[in-house]
Amino acid sequence: MSDLKVEGFKASEFITQLSSTFDGLTAAERQAQLKKTNAVFELRISNAQKEEAIWTIDMKEKGVVYKGPAQAPVKAGVTLLMSDDTFSQLASGKLDGQRAFMTGKLKTKGNTILATKLGAVLEIAKGKAKL
Repeated sequence: MSDLKVEGFKASEFITQLSSTFDGLTAAERQAQLKKTNAVFELRISNAQKEEAIWTIDMKEKGVVYKGPAQAPVKAGVTLLMSDDTFSQLASGKLDGQRAFMTGKLKTKGNTILATKLGAVLEIAKGKAKL
């Protein structure tokens, strides 16, 4: 799981936590989440040094998070481009995804409607962490 961490990115902490949460789901919980979300998200996050890190959240086939772009045969339904700070605010619930999009802090490529499902995916990690 430490292979998800990228030096200089706050987002990697939350991504690692999200992956741990997915690993802790029962088979039935995982299937329910896959059925509900049915999307692959590619996150392209840039830090203050203008470096980019890429993570993929596969909530269509496997219910996993991995570093790097979506791997064939799975294609990202939506690619989200944002800063490390913006992702941290989204993940913590301090920033609404629609507001981030409308103000230009979040950009998308692909099916923008799928981006609306990312908030629910991020909530999975926050909800399980509180248990």
